[in-house]
Amino acid sequence: MPKLTDTVTTPDGSCPVHLFSPDGAKGPWPGVVMYPDAGGVRETFYQMAAQLAGNGYSVLLPDVYYREGAWAAFDMATAFGDAKERARIMFMIGTLTPDRVTRDAGAFFDWLASRPEVRGQRFGVCGYCMGGRISLVVAGRQPDRVAAAASFHGGGLVTDSADSPHLLAERIRATVYVGGAKNDPSFTADHAEQLDKALTAASVEHTIEWYPGAHGFAVPDNPPYDQACAERHWAAMTDIFASALPR
Repeated sequence: MPKLTDTVTTPDGSCPVHLFSPDGAKGPWPGVVMYPDAGGVRETFYQMAAQLAGNGYSVLLPDVYYREGAWAAFDMATAFGDAKERARIMFMIGTLTPDRVTRDAGAFFDWLASRPEVRGQRFGVCGYCMGGRISLVVAGRQPDRVAAAASFHGGGLVTDSADSPHLLAERIRATVYVGGAKNDPSFTADHAEQLDKALTAASVEHTIEWYPGAHGFAVPDNPPYDQACAERHWAAMTDIFASALPR
């Protein structure tokens, strides 16, 4: 799988990125930004980005924690069970404010639009855990740039805060897919109902589905990884992108 490593200049600095494109096929292809979970960019996400690219997309995988410099990688098998590592990971999640991820996304989209491997001016976004939240935030705050947004076991999609992603529904122009975990207090049935009402009221084409797993079901190095759920998530994501981002 062809992989390009580069940096994208954002309003806040230089973000390391990886771009994955299909093997043995001549582009350009639709562009997608894949947002990682709380553990950030690592080998398992290189593999996931490459897998999505194999379906006919140029997939940008950014180091969303680039503002932290050369941060130490997390071991997702133990990170949330270790008090110090849990505190570090929660701190880093907290650095990704809506304003910051919106600025970053604008730079990512501009970079994708400049690449010969990529076609079009509207893109897909997908994310896991915190990346699912980022995907919806970006879809609402960059509506002219996002054609499809997918969230898998995303947390914090509906909160009591003024910057809750569901409050952006009226601005979203993308097709939205949300795959929630049945066992996930960060996205409950009540949250799903509120999100559905907001998206429906805004006439946003959307699907909210439940997976019989726990938070982290789609990411291979997460302890709750579930192969059947992961395969289902790949099918759902490629379906939404095939519809909204024709190749």
